[in-house]
Amino acid sequence: MQGIGLEFSSRGEVGFHDLGDPPSPAAREILIETVFSGITNGTERHALLTEHGYGGGSFPCRHGYQQVGKIVAVGGGVTDHQVGDYIFYGGYVGHNGWNVVRDDALLITLPPPTDRKYCALFGVAGVALRSVRRMGVGPGDNVWVAGQGPIGHFLAQAACAAGARVTVTDFFDHRLEVAEQCGAHCALNPGDAATEDRIAKEGPYQFIFDCCSDKDIPYVIHRRRMLAHGGTVGLMAVRDEVNYPWSLLHQTEARIETSCHFTNDDLRVLLFLYQKGSIQIKPMVSHIVPIDRAPEMYDLLANRSNEVMGVIFDWAAGS
Repeated sequence: MQGIGLEFSSRGEVGFHDLGDPPSPAAREILIETVFSGITNGTERHALLTEHGYGGGSFPCRHGYQQVGKIVAVGGGVTDHQVGDYIFYGGYVGHNGWNVVRDDALLITLPPPTDRKYCALFGVAGVALRSVRRMGVGPGDNVWVAGQGPIGHFLAQAACAAGARVTVTDFFDHRLEVAEQCGAHCALNPGDAATEDRIAKEGPYQFIFDCCSDKDIPYVIHRRRMLAHGGTVGLMAVRDEVNYPWSLLHQTEARIETSCHFTNDDLRVLLFLYQKGSIQIKPMVSHIVPIDRAPEMYDLLANRSNEVMGVIFDWAAGS
C-alpha cells in the first residue's frame, strides 16, 4: 500500500506528500487501498492554475474525486462491504494511496467482471449522468452538447442512453471521432464556417449543454432560434459569470441550469449502464500511466490540454 498522495505545491506545480500509515478503521469505517485514480480535467486544471476561484491561491492543496480501490480492512458494524471488495470512491479528497471512509460514503461496489480501471472515471461520468437525469432528458429529445472534454463526452453518451438524438461539437477532430464511436448522431467542428448553419439546421433543441464555457453561446442560441419552446440550456463548464439575452428565456419560456455533483444513486445507474455497454469509457481514455508519472500528466493538462481526455493513474504499476 502506497503511503503517498498527490499535492499541488504551487501554481502549476505537482508533487507528492506523505500520508503515512493508515489507522485501523473505526466502527462503520472501511480502509481502501487505491488501485486506480482518475484526473478530473476541468476541476483539477482550474485548481492547478488557480482559475475561476479554484484553489484560491492557497498552496499546498489537494483536488480530485475519482478513486478505485480494494477494501483491505473493515471496522465493526460494517455489513455491506467485505475485505477484498473493489469499490469506486467519489469523495473530494484528491489522489491518495489509501483512504479511510464511512461505509455509507459516496461509493459503490464494483463486482466482477467489471473492468475496474476504467471506473476511475466514474466521477466525471457521474456528473454528466446526473445532469441528464436531473434536467429530464428523455426519449426522442433533440440535444446539442458543445464541447467534448470528459464531462461533455459522457453527457452526450448519457443523453444517447436516455433515448435522445445527440449532436456534439468540438474544435478537435479526434474528440469528434470518439464521440461518434460512442454513439453521437452528429459530430461537427465549429472551426468550419458552415458549422453554425448546420447546428441550427439540426435544431431546435430541447436541451443545449455548454461544456466549453463559450460566453457567446447563449447569444448564438437566441440569434439562431436554436432552443425549443420550454427547453433547457445547461451551463456545465465553469465560468466566472453568466450573461445571456433576457429574451432568450422570455420568448421560449425556457430555463438555464447547471449541475456539478453526483449521488450514490447516480453511481448505481452509471454502473448499470457501464456494465450493459450503454456508457463506454475505454474509447475516451488517452493515458493510463503509473502514479509516479503524475507530474508529467498535469503539465500536459496545464499546457497542452487538447492532448488529454481520460487520464487514469495506475498505483501498482512501475514507470
